[in-house]
Amino acid sequence: MNWTFDLGWFIGGLVILIAGGLLVVFHRQIGDNLASGVRSYDRIKLVGVITIIVGFLVTANLHTLILGAILGLFFH
Repeated sequence: MNWTFDLGWFIGGLVILIAGGLLVVFHRQIGDNLASGVRSYDRIKLVGVITIIVGFLVTANLHTLILGAILGLFFH
């Protein structure tokens, strides 16, 4: 499977990166208003960091290679 650059996935990945960054930056406000307060701060930051990692993969269009490799193991 070859890697190709796609502008649509690049823009989508940037949107995911921005959303993850906002989760990490505003984790206290989100935890206080939408979750259970101080107990959820670390959980919200973890979700933000995972979102940033996924955003990097989508921006570089590597998610299709990774998913193709994983699904290729099961559906060969």
